[in-house]
Amino acid sequence: MTVVIDQMLTWRDVARVGAGEALALSAAAWARIEQASRIVERIVETGLRAYGVNTGVGALADTVVDRASQSLLSRSIVLSHACGVGPLLAGREVRAIIAAQIANFAHGHSGVRREIVAHLTALLEHDCIPDVPSKGSAGYLTHNAHTALILIGEGSATVAGRRMIGREALAAIGLQPLLLGAKEGLSLVNGTACATGLTATALSRAERLLDWADAIAALTLEAAGCQIAAFDEAVLALRPSTGIEKVGAALRARLAGSGLVAAAFGRRTQDALSLRSVPHAHGAARDVFDNSARITDQELASVTDNPAVSGTPEQPVVSSEAHAVAPALGQAADSLAIAVAQIGAISERRMDRLVNPLVSGLPPFLASDAGSHSGFMIAQYTAAALSNENRRLAAPAALDGGLTSGLQEDFLAHPTAAAGKLHAVIDNAEYILAIELMAAAQAHDFLAATAPRAAGTDILYRAVRQRISHYDDERPLNGDIEAVRSLIRETAPAAI
Repeated sequence: MTVVIDQMLTWRDVARVGAGEALALSAAAWARIEQASRIVERIVETGLRAYGVNTGVGALADTVVDRASQSLLSRSIVLSHACGVGPLLAGREVRAIIAAQIANFAHGHSGVRREIVAHLTALLEHDCIPDVPSKGSAGYLTHNAHTALILIGEGSATVAGRRMIGREALAAIGLQPLLLGAKEGLSLVNGTACATGLTATALSRAERLLDWADAIAALTLEAAGCQIAAFDEAVLALRPSTGIEKVGAALRARLAGSGLVAAAFGRRTQDALSLRSVPHAHGAARDVFDNSARITDQELASVTDNPAVSGTPEQPVVSSEAHAVAPALGQAADSLAIAVAQIGAISERRMDRLVNPLVSGLPPFLASDAGSHSGFMIAQYTAAALSNENRRLAAPAALDGGLTSGLQEDFLAHPTAAAGKLHAVIDNAEYILAIELMAAAQAHDFLAATAPRAAGTDILYRAVRQRISHYDDERPLNGDIEAVRSLIRETAPAAI
């Protein structure tokens, strides 16, 4: 399928392009791009003072650049801003960033030529993935600059599994390097495309993770002999929340017809909070997810280039503004990181109840021969360590300080940092949930003769056992964790 930009994209569209779908622009979108390009041409012709067109950037905004040097200014901006460091972003993330950048240009307020956007769409079409370091953007500039390097034949990229320099990468997909015009260098590094693309891919991952969290919790609740009355629709409705309602319905559906739950009826007055509050913790995360998704769509509907051009070629308007600053997007990513970290935290607590002989009613640490075998004792350590790391990562990036560009940029919202650490939190949460799922399946092995599982949880159990067998301390556990984490990362629970 092809995602088509007409008026705007949604975060789902960006995530789809990140995952490999093609991206095209409607005639109306191309017309907006070309109109804005003509406006910039007119600004150059008339000498109307415009930031980044005929002036320097940042603290050099008052330094006038003559017409002969404006192309050099664009090239210099790209080269000087490409100073990222650290591991490279994944191809999926780079594709999403490019899609978000094209969407920003398609609003028709940037002024780049059609050729710029055509080259960017060609990168996506041929899966030419620029090398984009993951670290170094206080706001948005660095990541974008590394993509822009390829357009001018610099930098490096991967095409068909082979890494090559920018000029070779362009030649491999039938293109030549571009000579940048006025403002194009600034537009290519400007805007919030990197934070928006990263947040869109994180939302896609988080949505799947939340579905798995509900499903895995159901398998654990069943093994723990939960008191299911706490999840009655009428009971949960006493605390109005779309998220709680959705999670409660998911749990009831998964556990419908469970012999284990029926056998546990009345065993306890009430369950521990890590079991009883699953709808509340998971539901809160879903409510935060919905808000973060709304804000990301709002970002994609926004012009995030500075300056923005408007008017007509005959009467051009240049507006210096701060739309490239994205406090709302950074706060959205921070909020979702907190929510996902809490999903991991409650998962680790549920898993502990399965392995802890003081409360489980199961063999200690789910070991087949407790004493000579340790079972899942140290797997719980791993889950606890990852949960603790997530607590640290959940500290908000949006409140980070930093002054740049000689006090000209004296407030930073850090949306890219927030989006980056959101991915790290999701990584850890996937592993934590994988460990819980493994432990829940092991617990069910010991409960097989007690009563039958629900049909909805039996599907999960069988999916795990298709990938890993019962654990008898005869192999390292890390391989099992990776196998189950791959299941969570790559497959939706509804698809198994």
